[in-house]
Formats: sequence, C-alpha cells, structure tokens
Amino acid sequence: MKVTTDGCLFGAWMAEEIKNLKFKIQNTLDIGCGTGLLSLMLAQKNDLAIDAVEINNDAAAQATENIAASPWQSRITVIHSDVLQWETNKKYDCIVSNPPFYETELKSGKAPRNVAHHDDGLKLSEILLFIKKNLAEAGVFYLLLPAKRRSEFEGLLNLHGLHLHKTVAVKQTTSHTPFRLMIKASNTKGGITSQEITVKNSNEYTPEFISLVKDYYLYL
Repeated sequence: MKVTTDGCLFGAWMAEEIKNLKFKIQNTLDIGCGTGLLSLMLAQKNDLAIDAVEINNDAAAQATENIAASPWQSRITVIHSDVLQWETNKKYDCIVSNPPFYETELKSGKAPRNVAHHDDGLKLSEILLFIKKNLAEAGVFYLLLPAKRRSEFEGLLNLHGLHLHKTVAVKQTTSHTPFRLMIKASNTKGGITSQEITVKNSNEYTPEFISLVKDYYLYL
C-alpha cells in the first residue's frame, strides 16, 4: 500500500493534536495500519503505547518490518487480524484510522487494494460501531475521509451516539475544492471547530503544510 501525501498530512496533524490534548493518552489503537505509517508518526512525537491492527498479511508483515527498524519498536505492537473478528479487553484513550475510501465506486482488479480503498472488508458504519465499543469514555478518535462523505459521516456519528469536535478540510491547491477531511470526534458533546489546509500553492508546498510535515520528510 502506497504512502500518500494526505496520509502523511493526517499523521502529522494527529500527532500535533494529541501532543496538545489537555489529558494524557496512555494507549492508542490504529485500525488498518497498512505499512505502519500513522503509528510511526504518532510514536515519533508522543509517548504512546500503540496497537496496530492490519488484516492484509503482506501489509502486516511490512508494518512489522518498518516498526522493527524504527526507534519506537518497543511501543508499537502489530496485530495481524480482521478488526471485526478481533477481541480486546482494552478501552483505548485514542483510536485512529485511515479507513476504506471509495464505497460503491469502481474497483480495481486487485483484491488487496480493493480491501484497502473500498468497503469490501470494513465499512465506515462498522468502524464507528467498533469505536463506540472500544473507546474510553473520555477518549478521542481521528479519521481521514473523502470530503464528499461528510454528511454521511455526520449522520452515522449521530446514529452511534458519537460527537464531532474538529474538521480540517484538505485542498490539493488553492484552486481546488477540498478532497479530504481530517476529523476529530469523541463520546462527549463539545464545540465544533472547522479549518482548512492547502497542500500546494502552484508547484510548491504551502508553509502550513511544511510546518506540519517537516519533521517527517527527509527532503522538503
């Protein structure tokens, strides 16, 4: 599974959000960790114990290899499992996911990519149901979604008794409409803030993008 620009931005944004929370997060769950990107980015900036669950065998093996080669291997545990079949007694302070994107849209001919980018293996409603069951009462969760699924997502939040706290609309350039939505939500009601970030201005990365991801890129 490819490392994407929006995935890197999401990881950097979450790491900063978690660092600035008013309460300390002890344990975190990464649903569908892929190559381990989000878990590694969170661990780089925060002292977290992270369980990273991945259904695909090759991706789980790659995540295990990547994490073993990092300075944070003692704090990240890769679990090769379907999260819907996986049982845990933990209540997580923080749950994060870059979940399947393209429900009901055209699929590729490759099954693993279909599971990663469509809802073949895990639907958004199932993710929220899992979060409701396994998130600590005072916990928070973060998701990255296509911007066009915002209204659907807000309806599902209401259905599961979850509450939106922050959205960041991501634009590819100043001339584009938002294509991704970074979301912070929880079990409890609170104020909602909305922001916007643009990745590129013409052919150059914007200062706001650089300020978030500069600690993760070798060359920027």
